[in-house]
Amino acid sequence: MSNTSLSIESVKEERKEGLSAAIIVYVFPSFILLGAIIAFFFPALFVPLTSYINLFLTIIMFTMGLTLTVPDFQMVLKRPLPVFIGVVAQFVIMPLLAVLVAKILNLNPALAVGLLMLGSVPGGTSSNVIAFLARGDVALSVTMTSMSTIVSPIMTPFLMLMLAGTETAVNGWGMSWSLVQTVLLPVVIGLFLRIFLNKWIDKILPFLPYLSILGIGGVVFGAVAANAERLLNVGLIVFVAVILHNVFGYALGYLTGRFFKFPEAVNRTMAIEIGTQSAGLSSGMAGRFFSPEAALPGAVAAVVHNISGAIYVALVRNRPLEKAPKEKKLDTAG
Repeated sequence: MSNTSLSIESVKEERKEGLSAAIIVYVFPSFILLGAIIAFFFPALFVPLTSYINLFLTIIMFTMGLTLTVPDFQMVLKRPLPVFIGVVAQFVIMPLLAVLVAKILNLNPALAVGLLMLGSVPGGTSSNVIAFLARGDVALSVTMTSMSTIVSPIMTPFLMLMLAGTETAVNGWGMSWSLVQTVLLPVVIGLFLRIFLNKWIDKILPFLPYLSILGIGGVVFGAVAANAERLLNVGLIVFVAVILHNVFGYALGYLTGRFFKFPEAVNRTMAIEIGTQSAGLSSGMAGRFFSPEAALPGAVAAVVHNISGAIYVALVRNRPLEKAPKEKKLDTAG
């Protein structure tokens, strides 16, 4: 086959991937929003979902593990600085932002601890799709999500103990063990299956994001149904809190990359990775370890984070990428 034919096939494949990614980014929040509205008006149908939170979380993280490859982790050795700075910044900026927003808006203790949980969980898998569409550094995005997920059984309980422990009782050990069971183990099992059954897994890869979406829907719809009456009183303030937390996370994430003089593609990825959290995990963990009301910020974030991601893509996708000196061309094809 000629080089021209290969080039044409590559362009077709890239367009196909872009279309698939765009469908996920735009359809996902619509599905979650529609389901949440139905759960709000008909809560009795969805309350039983709260009994399967751990199952839904396991599905979400297992599908993430299946999408990972060994090169995703090798990047830690190849380009350790942006990975290290990005993960550290995420676990510093987002928890502190959550505390600040909660104080400014005078959130009640349940919502405050729920927002803190949202800020303390690892990055969301949708960030990888958003980074692809925003012409960010997709390889870095996947690696940052993977690394923040792996360290979450230590970092998330630690942050909750440090920042919420004085006002709210935190079961640090129980939270850590739960994260190992529902986050770390499913991801590791998924990764090993990808390594040993790579050809078979490749065939089902296009369907995995939709399976993850269903898992997130199970968490969010249950949380909304269990809090239908509370949402009438606190719904607006929760949306405001989550939006502020998300927007400032994007801004500070981007500025972090600029401060360290990273290329524009990396800066965009920093913004996305730091500003986008694993909303389903946050909602599930907050509901399990604190209260049904504490699950609301995570449930709302499942919608807000993907809408803001789509807006971010629209704002930056057509803006030129600045080329940094002595920097190899970045792989934005995933």
